[in-house]
Amino acid sequence: MSLQRSDVDKIAHLARLEISEDEANGYVGSLSSILELMEQMSVVDTTGVAPMAHPFDAVQRLRADEVTETNQREHFQAIAPQVEDGLYLVPKVIE
Repeated sequence: MSLQRSDVDKIAHLARLEISEDEANGYVGSLSSILELMEQMSVVDTTGVAPMAHPFDAVQRLRADEVTETNQREHFQAIAPQVEDGLYLVPKVIE
């Protein structure tokens, strides 16, 4: 599938992008080649191939869940505009 200049103009309009004449002509070729690659990839037989979330079998290294900061609740509530029963009072934003 190849795109025409009018297709690129329409895409740019929908995306609210302003592109120059030179850029638009370059995008016609670039986007057309991407779509051609997608067409080639759609022909590949993927039956029996399980989808994966990530291409690598990597395990996320997690840090220990430890408290590293001191409790400053009283300090922060002392400088808050409005506090009641240990809760911050904020203006109502949803009717």
